[in-house]
Parts: sequence; structure tokens; C-alpha cells
Amino acid sequence: MTEKTERRTETGADLLLRLIKRSGTEVLFGYPGGAVLPIYDAVYRQRMRHVLTRHEQGAVHAAEGYARVSGKPGVVLATSGPGATNLVTGLMDGLIDSLPLVVFTGQVTRRAINSDAFQEADVVSMTAAATKHNFRVRSVSELPRVVAEAFYLAASGRPGPVLVDLPKDICAGSSEKVAEPPGTVQLPGYHVPKQADGRVVLQLADALVKADRPLLLAGAGVLHSGASEQLRHFAKHCHLPVVTTFLGLGSFPASHSLSLGMGGMHGTFAANMALSECDLLLNVGARFDDRLTGNLEKFAPNAQVAHVDIDPSEIGKVVKTDFGLVGDAGTVLVQLKQVLAVPLPSHRDWLNHLHGYADAHPLQYDPVKASHQLLPQFVIEQICRFAGPDAIIATDVGQHQMWSAQYYRFERPGKFVSSGGLGTMGFGLPAAIGAQVACPQTKVAAILGDGGFQMTLQELAVIAEQRLPVKIFILNNHTLGMVRQWQESFYGKRYAESIPEMQPDFVRLAESYGIRARRLTDPAQVAETVEAVFATDASALVDCRVKQMENVTPMVPPGKGLMEMTGG
Repeated sequence: MTEKTERRTETGADLLLRLIKRSGTEVLFGYPGGAVLPIYDAVYRQRMRHVLTRHEQGAVHAAEGYARVSGKPGVVLATSGPGATNLVTGLMDGLIDSLPLVVFTGQVTRRAINSDAFQEADVVSMTAAATKHNFRVRSVSELPRVVAEAFYLAASGRPGPVLVDLPKDICAGSSEKVAEPPGTVQLPGYHVPKQADGRVVLQLADALVKADRPLLLAGAGVLHSGASEQLRHFAKHCHLPVVTTFLGLGSFPASHSLSLGMGGMHGTFAANMALSECDLLLNVGARFDDRLTGNLEKFAPNAQVAHVDIDPSEIGKVVKTDFGLVGDAGTVLVQLKQVLAVPLPSHRDWLNHLHGYADAHPLQYDPVKASHQLLPQFVIEQICRFAGPDAIIATDVGQHQMWSAQYYRFERPGKFVSSGGLGTMGFGLPAAIGAQVACPQTKVAAILGDGGFQMTLQELAVIAEQRLPVKIFILNNHTLGMVRQWQESFYGKRYAESIPEMQPDFVRLAESYGIRARRLTDPAQVAETVEAVFATDASALVDCRVKQMENVTPMVPPGKGLMEMTGG
């Protein structure tokens, strides 16, 4: 008896999956629902890799982690209504931090739109302010153009999230008569700058030669451009000390003799004094975030300011700019170096002056305390010691995030994953998952606080299910640490709702997912424990019971200038 084979008509969902694959996408992060069942049926039939997170917010943060370390768009799939609205936080996070994301959301059928149908939400209007661009597909014939444009917009220029809203009937309908996508994307009103204006380059070069106290500020744009090597060569060529922003960590080696570390609210003393005393500030790829600048009236008060950015809207938006260079960070650095072929000042006195600050005011904590109680700074130093220079570190948001930025020494680009502009609690664990999916052979550690961990801890299921060897370190002070620190410093120690009474047993929780876990309380066991965790090829969780009332220092108080930092 022969089995009759029926010819199946290709659907819009089949076409969508083929287009996504054609973009180079190898994995989807998502969560199914009614409006996207045709797409999930195509995922099943076309055997595309899909990582099932346990919440849509976990999916978009995982895609952010994937995008941060791979440089490729993280791709997300979620259903209509609440599935789509659960993505908004991650979309805004990705927009502020310039991460390439392509997000596909289901929508009710075209006929049901604007009828308050089950699980209907106007996602296009809702996400207009949280995306670089968004689309609603109105016919199956639009799919090739829209998908091609979505991936191009997400990854080009200043990267960012792009959302594509897909009515269910388009995905379920036939796609047999749809033309293949064009070879190139045609967007007449969208231009991606490369080289900066040559006249401004020459003017800045002349200012650099004449400056006595020049300073280079490296932001996340250096990493997005893949320009870390150009930055290092340029700094060395011009004898420029380098300060990095929080999201610029890793763009310049922490151990380099020209490195002053991170600037800003919890930056190093040397970095903040350099920003305050320089006479020429060359900003490459940083957006002058308020956590970097402090009081704007006191920021770089005696400096000419040059700003290199691929997004022209950033230049002059926050800090008055004398030299605006619109272009790709790596390309502009090469342009500058080419016109600075003449012998340049060594700036020896300026560098010695700044190194004096670094020697007199290093980041430090009390070693006596560290021998008697578990201090978070010491734990992070040991993670740095045993993880190795190629490890990827993902953090959540709060005190542990700042301690990681201060005490983990990032020597290479693409090794730090954190939520900067939006400061999204719950980011760290799913972002580590995305980073591990992108780099399966690389060690990935998630450094989390107990507060943020509890916002997305359900994603432990993904680590277990996908057998991802993510190492999780919870710096557990049983408090919302940064909130508590601000309440201590600025609200008369009135700890309103920052020290919760109840907390789960994180060790038993991890073990319930099949993840090896242990509790760490003894400082003498930190090195041994951390070394053992990184020696295994499996996932692991360490509940580090750190000192509850430890504060992040130094700190620039609100309203103060960088030179007015306290502590440390």
C-alpha cells in the first residue's frame, strides 16, 4: 500500500522563515501564542533553532545579550497583545544602548484590527518611541521588502531595535505568487555616514597638536564600530590618556599604561579628575549620559570638546561641541591618524600628573574586613582572576553592576554585557543566556544581585533545558542594594521597602532545575569555590552572602561635579 502525499501550499509564515534565514539568522528567542502559531508551525517544519524563554521579557533580553557579543541582530518572536507588550522594556533598553534587534510580533487578523479583538494591542503605536523603526505588514507580498529593510535598519548606522507586526491571516495565507526580495535595500531617506567632514578633521588635528592636557573618552560606539584596535593605535600614536564610559568598558585594555579606567558617578578618581582638568576632550562614540557627566555646568569646564558619533542627533545634544565629526568611529580615527603624521607632544607631565592621581586614590576596600566577612569587591576580583581574559561577563543592575565595572578588569572588546541607559533589573540572567548561545565555546558568567535575579529567575529553566554552561554568581546582600545606599546617603537612613523580609533559598531553587549550586559565606573559601566553578563544563550557581550594608564608592553625589566625588 502506497502512502498518498499531498502537496502543501507555502504560507506567508514559510516565506517569513526563509527570509529570516536568508538574513543570516541562526536562532530565534521567543514564546508562542495564538497569533503566531502559523509561524511556529513553520519553525517546526523548517527545523530552525528556537530558544524558548519562560517570559517574553526574557526573550528580548536574551536577544540583547546575543547581539552585544556577536554584533549580529538578536531575533525575537512573540505573540500579539500581552506577548508583544511584554517586550517593550527590552525594546527601550536596546534602543538606548544601541543594540541591533529584529522583533516579530503576532497580530490579530487584518479584519479584526481595531475591533478590540482577543489579545489585540496597537503595538505599532505603542512601540514607536521604543524602536528605531517599526512596520505593520499589510500583505504577504510586502514580506520580502519589510524583512530585508528591518534587518538592514537594525544593524546599520547607529544600531537599534526594529519591530515587525504580523497579522495572523498574512502568515497563514498563501505566499506562492510572492516575488523574491530585491538584491539591495532601497531607503532614499536613510543615510549611513562613514567618513567625517575632512575640514573638521583637520581643525581637530590642529587642536590636538596644540593641546597641553588632551583626553580621549571611549564609549560604546567604539565597540559597535569594531574600532577597539584603531582606538588603541590612535591613543598610543597621540600619547592620549583614555577614559572609558560604563558601556565602553573593554574598548580599551584596562591594564594599558594610558588607561585611567571608567569615568562617571562611580568612576575612578583619576578618570574623573582627567575629565575635569583636560583642555581638549575627544569623545569617540559616547552620548554624554548624565551618569558620566554629573553636573553639566562643571563637566570639562576648561576643555574644547570634540565628539565623534555616527548619529548626528547626539552631537551637541547634551554638551556644547566645538568639533562635531559625524561618521563611523573606526573610520574617523583612521582619518585623524592619517593627518597627524607629524611628531606629536608626549604629554609626559600631563600623564604623570594623572598617574599620580591613580596612585594616590586607587579603587580599594578594607582588606581587614575582607578577611572576616564576605565583601562583594573581593568576590568580583576572584571571578576576574579565574574566568580568564576571554570570558564574557553579564550583569544585572544595581550595586553588583557597579562593583563589576570597577573591579573586573576588561582587557578585550565584547566581553561585558549590561544594561546601561535604561538600567533594567532582570536583564542579567537572560542576557547571559543570549551571550552563551552566541558564543557556545566561551565562558559566560552572570554576576547578579538578589533583587534583579528574582525578576527573571524563571529563565533558569532555559539554562537547564539548553544545557548552557552559564556560571551564576549572586552577590546576595538581602536588600535592594543601590536603593538602600541612596536611602542611607540622601534619605536619612529611612529604608523604605528596600530590605525585603522574605527571600527564597536560591541554592535549593537552582537544584530544583538540575543546576549545581552552593552557598558561600566564608572569605577563605572564595578562591577555591570560584576556581572550581570555572573548571566545570556545566552550569553552576553560587549564592554569595555578602555584607549587607556595603556601599559602592567612590560616588559623585547628585548635582555635584565629577571633581566633587566622595568616598574611596
